Amino acid sequence: MKILLPILLCLLLGGARAEIVVKDDRGVAVRLAAPAQRIVSLAPHITEVLYAAGAGSRIVGTVEYSDYPEAAQKIRRVGGYSRLDLEAIAALKPDLVIGWQSGNAATHMDKLEKLGLTTFVSQPDRIEDIAATLESYGRLAGTGAVAQPAAQAFRERLAALRARYAKREPLRVFYQVWKQPLTTVNGRQIISDAIRLCGGGNVFDGLQSLAPKVSVEAVLAANPEVILASGMGEERPEWLDDWRRWKQLTAVARDNLYFVPPALIQRHTPRFLEGTEIICQHLETARAKRPR
Repeated sequence: MKILLPILLCLLLGGARAEIVVKDDRGVAVRLAAPAQRIVSLAPHITEVLYAAGAGSRIVGTVEYSDYPEAAQKIRRVGGYSRLDLEAIAALKPDLVIGWQSGNAATHMDKLEKLGLTTFVSQPDRIEDIAATLESYGRLAGTGAVAQPAAQAFRERLAALRARYAKREPLRVFYQVWKQPLTTVNGRQIISDAIRLCGGGNVFDGLQSLAPKVSVEAVLAANPEVILASGMGEERPEWLDDWRRWKQLTAVARDNLYFVPPALIQRHTPRFLEGTEIICQHLETARAKRPR
């Protein structure tokens, strides 16, 4: 009996481990019996945030363009975020699949759940949501010792940025995602939150779609004071300077056509604050060019 007692205690204590319950951005309570050991990430920014939360070594599958940090480039691919290979995902036997609400098709997420896979869906629409996402991933993977300090550091840096650029003179801003079709972001998209932090106002705030298509005529009518663009690569897109043909645009007249690296502003990761700082610096330059 003396020999069996420690064994029984271990079994009882092991069985008493608390279930992990984390609510995702759909409002769904995602439940895990133990920290996730095999995670599939369905977007490049999710992969990056998992690494920042200390859970990078748990990722067994991810999608194309998951290139940061460097270690992420070695992870097995399961298609692109908009064209997932569901069979490849299931074959990896993940205990958690993390998806992106506005990037992954809802039908794909439904099919993964019907295959019996546990899914967590993320949709950070405000800058502060990135810190909360870090904490959620830390809880799901049992890496809170890394995730919590990372989230706190993010919040502190964000607060410093807000304090620095509070009460700046407002500027009308057009953010261009792509040229053909001409695509921007609306007021609910996280990039608009960065623009607001820096004292700018997105001229297309009121559109319904997160990434609406607009016309050149609509941009001309809005007459932004600043045009920001990112494109797809790490170099300034040539099409940003195509606006120079429209000399009546205030942004053109004042030479306020600025580039922001897409990896720093089009991914919902801790590096988003670096992109926000770049936007703030560009808007400060634009303010200095206003007629006095």
